[in-house]
Amino acid sequence: MRRRDDVLLVDGYNMIGAWPNLAAMRDTDLEGARDKLLEMLADYQGFTGMSVTVVFDAHQVPGTGSSFNQFRVSVVYTKEKETADSCIERLAIELALRSRNLYVATSDLVEQHVAFGKGALRISARELLIDIEQNRKAIERTLVDKSYRRNELDDNLTLDVRSKLERWRRGEH
Repeated sequence: MRRRDDVLLVDGYNMIGAWPNLAAMRDTDLEGARDKLLEMLADYQGFTGMSVTVVFDAHQVPGTGSSFNQFRVSVVYTKEKETADSCIERLAIELALRSRNLYVATSDLVEQHVAFGKGALRISARELLIDIEQNRKAIERTLVDKSYRRNELDDNLTLDVRSKLERWRRGEH
């Protein structure tokens, strides 16, 4: 079972290539596919409480590498000539030293084995997508259940206070 202090490292372009809705966007709108991935992972982070870091290869986005937060998800663009795999390995080593569960989401079999060797638990792209979809459905069920609830304030008032308010409503001071 995952805990709130757990960490999820995600190979960003691996997810984009493996998830059908993002793979369809990739060729015409790579930036949109990245944003949609980050949005989905932000929802997942909010629901699970896990800390999510997404790593993107520099060869897709030229530059010197950068780190920032988007939708409260940590985003890392690797340095030029650094692969997402090597960056994830480095982060896995750093994070495994702390007492928490570390998950690495990738469908790259070699990377899964390397991450496992560094003490991380591995999650395939398909497994993560299924987990995200199940969490989204759980959120929707919760919202639907709450929408049928009426007068939540009344449920939290004592009988004495409710009686006084009812007398005021009827004009009986």
